[in-house]
Amino acid sequence: MTRSPARSRPEAHAAVELQLATRAAALPRGSDLAGWAAAAGAGAGCTVTIRLVGWREGARLNRRYRGKDGATNVLAFPAAAPMAGAELGDLVICLPLVLREASEQGKAPRAHLAHLVVHGILHLLGHDHDKPATARRMEEREVRILRRLGFPDPYRPAPAAASRTRRRA
Repeated sequence: MTRSPARSRPEAHAAVELQLATRAAALPRGSDLAGWAAAAGAGAGCTVTIRLVGWREGARLNRRYRGKDGATNVLAFPAAAPMAGAELGDLVICLPLVLREASEQGKAPRAHLAHLVVHGILHLLGHDHDKPATARRMEEREVRILRRLGFPDPYRPAPAAASRTRRRA
């Protein structure tokens, strides 16, 4: 039995340069980040820098580039002129905030991080959520990509905790 060339080749991924600037305990694997970036549309031949930062750097960058106090979960910095085989841009992810959000929202940390990588890559590719219509399209795209990666819909509430109080009869 012969395999078609498309099936026998490994999936093409963008090159991901990972910069660790935090001591957070749960650090993702670079191969996971590259796979999530590729699924969102960062194709082979382009490079994405993903910088995982702590609270202080996250807050400083959010203040400088968005004029907002406190850290945000993801910042996207598109390259000046994206071209095939070139730098797509940079993502800055405040890992301690992502872990806290995942806990507060009842999400798996890995799923929440995958969502933010996908979200950030879509921003680098020109997608935005400034208006209700563009927000809806971007969210639908994120949900489809994450579903293909095996993650749940990030916009649906997490299932209720298993430790509910039982009714007494």
